Amino acid sequence: MGIRIRTMLVIGVLGILSISAIGFMSYRLSMKNVMEEASIKSNIILNYAMASRKYMKQVQKPLVRQIVAEDRFYPELMSGFVTARGTYELFHDSFPDYIFKQATLDPLNPKNKADQTEMDIIDKFKDNSDKKEDSGIVQRDGKEVYYIAQPIKVDKASCLTCHGDPSIAPKDQIDIYGTETGYNWKMNDTVAAFIVYVPLQAALEVAKDNAISLILFAGIGVLVMLAIVWLFLDRTVVSPILHLTQVTEDLSLGKNLEQPLEYTTRTEIGTLGNSIERLRKSLVILFKKLAKK
Repeated sequence: MGIRIRTMLVIGVLGILSISAIGFMSYRLSMKNVMEEASIKSNIILNYAMASRKYMKQVQKPLVRQIVAEDRFYPELMSGFVTARGTYELFHDSFPDYIFKQATLDPLNPKNKADQTEMDIIDKFKDNSDKKEDSGIVQRDGKEVYYIAQPIKVDKASCLTCHGDPSIAPKDQIDIYGTETGYNWKMNDTVAAFIVYVPLQAALEVAKDNAISLILFAGIGVLVMLAIVWLFLDRTVVSPILHLTQVTEDLSLGKNLEQPLEYTTRTEIGTLGNSIERLRKSLVILFKKLAKK
């Protein structure tokens, strides 16, 4: 195996390892950026929904209570859950891929029923009462999505007016939702979670495409480098060595003894050429001496 082939193999292997490392690091960095962006987006949506709910409970609901009968119930005006969901539905018209859900174990509204994945998230909050937030990646409809969740606890006695004993629940609420679900909650229980889902599929595909593009460009760069190195070795190393090899072989056969060999390059090849030239001169002197005897 010639020096060019061995050099190409070494550079090629190093190039492949370098390209693989670059591609992997590029993908990891892109994934990190995707996750950070998803976290920021989901936090914005979740905090906006929570702010809408808080405003309704602290400002809107007390005012409504002053102008409606005690036993009347208007969900759109008096329920923080309904307000948050209604705000999200308007948002969803513009951003259909983003999902906000008040995932509830035993909801009044069937739309809020937690699926198995959401039940697992709620269980995390139930198992750890100090846990204030959870996030990660889950599968929804066969696609990866990033989620962020915050627990909903029964932290006020007023919550049990609507979700405790159905016999004391507002009549309008009974008329709307019935008495089968959404009742008999207990104080300090974690009953639900606000969850925001942010799509990752498009961003993940972009991250993969960027990594592949980087690998392709790096691969082309390595091929160009290999071609340049091949030409460089051929002109400065291989061809001179082959020439010196032929000269040395001729000298060993007594050919071209009078033809000077000049190598002025300050390289190892030049040093070798000068050594062969000294050998040629020595042979010429030796043969002249032998001829005189």
